[in-house]
Amino acid sequence: MSTNTKSSQAAPTTTKFAFLSDLHKKYPHQPVFLQAVEEMALSIEPLFSDPVNGEFYKRAFLYMTEPERMISFHVPWMDDGGVLHVNRGWRVEFSSALGPYKGGLRFHPTVDDGILKFLGFEQIFKNALTGLPLGGGKGGSDFDPKGKSEAEIRRFCESFMTQLCRYIDASTDVPAGDIGVGGREIGFMYGQYKRLSNKHGEGVLTGKSPLFGGIHLRPEATGYGTVYMAQHAIQDKLNKSLSGARCAVSGSGNVSQYACKMLMELGANVISVSDSNGVLVFEHGMTKDDWNKIIEAKQVKRVRLSSLDGNISGKYVANASPWNLPSDLQTIDFAFPCATQNEIDEHGATLLLQKGCKGVFEGANLPTTAKGQEVLRAKREVLYVPGKAANAGGVGVSGLEMSQNMSKTYWKKEKVDEMLKDMMEGIYNQMKKGAGEDGTLEEGCNRAGFLKVASALKELGWVW
Repeated sequence: MSTNTKSSQAAPTTTKFAFLSDLHKKYPHQPVFLQAVEEMALSIEPLFSDPVNGEFYKRAFLYMTEPERMISFHVPWMDDGGVLHVNRGWRVEFSSALGPYKGGLRFHPTVDDGILKFLGFEQIFKNALTGLPLGGGKGGSDFDPKGKSEAEIRRFCESFMTQLCRYIDASTDVPAGDIGVGGREIGFMYGQYKRLSNKHGEGVLTGKSPLFGGIHLRPEATGYGTVYMAQHAIQDKLNKSLSGARCAVSGSGNVSQYACKMLMELGANVISVSDSNGVLVFEHGMTKDDWNKIIEAKQVKRVRLSSLDGNISGKYVANASPWNLPSDLQTIDFAFPCATQNEIDEHGATLLLQKGCKGVFEGANLPTTAKGQEVLRAKREVLYVPGKAANAGGVGVSGLEMSQNMSKTYWKKEKVDEMLKDMMEGIYNQMKKGAGEDGTLEEGCNRAGFLKVASALKELGWVW
């Protein structure tokens, strides 16, 4: 049974905001959650000084920092040798102000209640930006899928859903996938839900196969949407396109894979992908054949990127990421961190700027540390679009899957892609409007999401 609760980056234990001091005192053991709260508060700080609504905004923000409900349970499962293991499972139902709780399930040994609170808190504002009636939530387990057989993963997923099924419903809480939870795992969990509930066609999970209620482009949506967002920002702010741009991408899961695919389709040169053991560097750009081999390695064989060394046009660098290579990748035009939280630290952000980076578009959730964000914010000419906006395409298409399930119909791939493009354009316009004349896209993103949720809280009579 895993007991790893180590966060990937320590956050400050103090806050700039007096009204948040009690929150920091209560949760010093949840540094990444506190980091997410502080980052959000800094972005909307001018609202707290508003002469008319400032005190209301403080109350609303404080209200948003506590989940409406946190559910924890044990998940017993049997390995192939007949040995019993017991992992922990959680569902953080953070905010239902705009609609049913919505957010993914993460299976990873670093998962704990603090990590899930950080992810659920971010999800509130991301979902608000989609324009769909979605609240925010997150869940998962400290189960590590790496090295497990398919039968072991199936047994774990079935046990996890046996516990979770009593708390989810199409109008209450609709989970999806995240790190460690892809289409295979969603299928196993949905199969167990059908057995237990005798309900079929219910939109209680998204990311399903189109064979039983899933939507086209859901695996691609987060990566595609991140690139569509970058397109809008680069064209609007820099009057440039992605064609010919050198784009560094981290990660090698769904988000990274399909961000790479769309970048290549738009003529960009993808110069890196990575996993937790190292990075593949493509100095002259990833080829279509390279991409196909990465897909086979990750989706079919489920092996590490190191296994591709010598079989692709790039080279493998062990124990490195795209953000800490001093000699490789001398020029980076745009960065797409698509791996995990806190992967770009102060040194990584400084190195990016030294290499000429003109924009950072977060495909992962909070992939930039607090110190890294300070480096990027100091260069206001550098585009910085946080994950709440940049990677919202995934949950946006999940919301469309919910609508598809409710209407008992299917939409063609082309229609879903057009709706995704329209959604990302709408989110960009909200960011731009929220930023005003002097604000950044980061500030505009956070202000737009916060104000929408705050208005809902007021109209519901939950905060006054």
